[in-house]
Amino acid sequence: MAVPKRRTSITRKRKRRTHQKLSVPGMVECPNCGEMKLSHRVCKECGSYKGEDVAAN
Repeated sequence: MAVPKRRTSITRKRKRRTHQKLSVPGMVECPNCGEMKLSHRVCKECGSYKGEDVAAN
């Protein structure tokens, strides 16, 4: 069985784990109502997408 000869340093361990993090969703401001929304999605507040009213509220 493979056993490490030396202890893994904190720096080496942190370098290996740099990609293990949460990603923030791409939020943009709705041009119609000004609320924050996910990009390329219909606005939950006003129901508009690309300047057109698509959702019936």
